[in-house]
Amino acid sequence: MSGTQAEESEDRRKYEFRKVIEDLQERRGSGTQLVTIYVPPDKQISDVVAHVTQEHSEAANIKSKDTRTNVQDALSSIKARLKYYDTPPENGMVLFSGAIDAGGGQTDMVTEVLENPPQEIQSFRYHCDSEFLTEPLEGMLTDKGLYGLIVLDRREANVGWLKGKRVDPVKSATSLVPGKQRKGGQSAQRFARLRLEAIDNFYQEVAEMANELFVAERHELDGILVGGPSPTKDEFLDGDYLHHELQDKVLGKFDVAYTDESGLYDLVDAGSAALADAELMQDKDDMETFFKELHGGDLATYGFEPTRRNLVMGSVETLLISEDLRQDVVTYECPNGHEERELVDSRHSTPEYECEECGESAAEADREDAIEHLMNIADDRGTETHFISTDFEKGEQLLTAFGGVAGILRYSTGV
Repeated sequence: MSGTQAEESEDRRKYEFRKVIEDLQERRGSGTQLVTIYVPPDKQISDVVAHVTQEHSEAANIKSKDTRTNVQDALSSIKARLKYYDTPPENGMVLFSGAIDAGGGQTDMVTEVLENPPQEIQSFRYHCDSEFLTEPLEGMLTDKGLYGLIVLDRREANVGWLKGKRVDPVKSATSLVPGKQRKGGQSAQRFARLRLEAIDNFYQEVAEMANELFVAERHELDGILVGGPSPTKDEFLDGDYLHHELQDKVLGKFDVAYTDESGLYDLVDAGSAALADAELMQDKDDMETFFKELHGGDLATYGFEPTRRNLVMGSVETLLISEDLRQDVVTYECPNGHEERELVDSRHSTPEYECEECGESAAEADREDAIEHLMNIADDRGTETHFISTDFEKGEQLLTAFGGVAGILRYSTGV
């Protein structure tokens, strides 16, 4: 699978996870009866079953009969699902089960298992509340990017990764740079020269650590942050110690008080604005290209139906979809054989519809998620799909002014 195909597959998988999570977020229990269990990949299934069995036993002490019954039923359902697993999936899994309010005093028992979330689950977690616990999964969906982190002063240095929101310290070093006060018997000039040599050697050592860690991943690397006190970080970057391809990846240098492992976390906080800009860069580039073609070219399309028609013709190079688009496409057919489509809020029922061509009442022939509908056509036509964030002005405009759907064309079609 090519890098582009893998990226598109990952984007699609994240979107499908997002839909499931949003559905779970809307579900409520009448009491603390919705059970969520996060299972990391290194957790023994037998240990999870034992924990569920223990919770089932303790649930017998719940005073409310309805809540007690619902919690125990949820745990029994989870235990039944666990029988299908010898080991957790590669990235772990999350189990959701509970009695959902269905209105009119009725409840529906639901059980969902999400396998292989976008990032590895780090720890086992059991949660019972009136809502399902989805926050850790939400963080995985919003996290993206691979960044190198370097913190240093003249005493020590630490190098590591930022993967999504997870900081991973990897390498550290301490220096042999002497203090500013010289020892007896040394001339000031000689001491200063030896000290500069020691600083230079330490900077080379730090650069070697970074090069060994980052160069192999340079094509996947979204940027590098460098932190420390002044003038240390300035000397390090200005001295071109880093591999030239890494030097070009530096997003910025930031004042950080600590240079141990905790300094890596401080660096992420200090560089949050640069990280946000970097994550949005592809989105911004896509929207810049779209607006350039919209105002001065003929290779832009927007709106659901025009974009869909261009997709079917195979003329769309890049399909742009707002991350916040939440609509279904309803296909209507009238007695005269005309077929038309309309977007409907995914939470609303299908409205009545009159055929625009002949005025006859049209019936619903099909209804599906609008994004899935467009992505299926795009996949068949070899079109890349990019999801656009609304966290910047032109990304917001894609949703509010262009219906959340647009495209950059391979060739002009006049549609």
